[in-house]
Amino acid sequence: MGAGHAHPPSSRRTVMAGLAVLVPLAIITLAGLLWLWPDGQVSTAPSGGPSSVQRVTGTITGVTLKKCPAAPEGAPQPDPATCGNADVRVEGGQSVTLRLPSGPGAQHFAAGDDVILLRDADGHHQISDHDRSTPLWLFGAAFALAVIAFGRWRGVTALVGLAVTFVLLLTFVIPGILEGEPPLLVAIVGASAIMLLVLYLTHGFSLATSMAVLGTLASLALTGLLSYGALGFARLNGITDDSALALDMSLKIDTQGLLLASIIIGALGVLDDVTVTQAVTVAELAHANPSYGFARLYRAAGRIGRAHIASVINTIILAYAGASLPLLLLFSIGRQPLGEVLTTPVIAQEIVRSIVGTLGLIAAVPITTALAALTASRHHPEEDVQEPPGRRDAQESFFAPHAHQHGPAQRPSERPDEWPTAWPSDRPAEQPDAGGRPARHRRRTRT
Repeated sequence: MGAGHAHPPSSRRTVMAGLAVLVPLAIITLAGLLWLWPDGQVSTAPSGGPSSVQRVTGTITGVTLKKCPAAPEGAPQPDPATCGNADVRVEGGQSVTLRLPSGPGAQHFAAGDDVILLRDADGHHQISDHDRSTPLWLFGAAFALAVIAFGRWRGVTALVGLAVTFVLLLTFVIPGILEGEPPLLVAIVGASAIMLLVLYLTHGFSLATSMAVLGTLASLALTGLLSYGALGFARLNGITDDSALALDMSLKIDTQGLLLASIIIGALGVLDDVTVTQAVTVAELAHANPSYGFARLYRAAGRIGRAHIASVINTIILAYAGASLPLLLLFSIGRQPLGEVLTTPVIAQEIVRSIVGTLGLIAAVPITTALAALTASRHHPEEDVQEPPGRRDAQESFFAPHAHQHGPAQRPSERPDEWPTAWPSDRPAEQPDAGGRPARHRRRTRT
């Protein structure tokens, strides 16, 4: 509230209870990071070894198309735009003439395109792909500018938090799993570190942020337990394609633990959105309605949370459907019955992932709302607020128009310690002079 308003400080018991959970959590997370931090000795496949192929960049200076050779009977005809040669200027100034990539799915190249080349030990080059470095840097710059322009300083902290997330994923989570550490344990420690660092860095050190952290922690733990039980009940081991099979056979990685880790990390990305929204909503409601107790704060914020979850559920389902769209098209072409499609490991895995993640999100709303409302109601206890006569009625009529009103409606002024005597007029009441004349008449007489 504004300066000069006599609200009591936060409940010491509330602060100490939050610290009793957050401080041990931070210590355990730091210990887990130090214990599981990769030492750089990444496990590789038995046949793995240093590659003699190098990636270099170049620019196409010209393209010469030729007639495509006749394809064998029954084979797809090549695209005429992929038959021919390209003159390429390799980084360093060397110019070479290379054959354009052809075959199914081959990309189109034109003069002026930046490309990626593969160079073997003998110095021979081959066109591999387009060089997308410049477009990606431009997209990243536009994204950062948009975030900063809208969020200002909060946008800057959000970008720093995003950078912290990528650093932990690329330097701790992925290398730790590749070194043979338990994927589930690495994901739990990594998710806890991301949660603590990013939430406090982005939203600041406050009771609302602390309640969001506690709500995220509780919901994430529930999501992990539900995921573990669901994968065991559905007999899913995480092997759905050749990549997962290679990780299981060559690198001896626990694929079921890897699937659990992916569910936890993916759930964290949506949980922090819900928990922060609920915690901030409760704080703003308590700020605008100092007389609200726990029950009223919980009900009001709960209605907002239900609307948020209703939209997030649809978002999650559409995100998974969009990611699996090519696979769904293949199933449709094969004309398999819907029951058989849904029970295949790859589809069943996504169904379990989406359902478990949604249950965690649903649980996050009441948990975080209750924690935040408990803190906010203790921060603004009804019995401790010293109010002038009629002030509570003014608050109720202004913030809850449906409430029963007694007398003329009133509204609070900009300063919390000043309350107007009438509304809609903001002019102070005129006091009569000694002769009983109003101040307005008195000023006219003096002039």
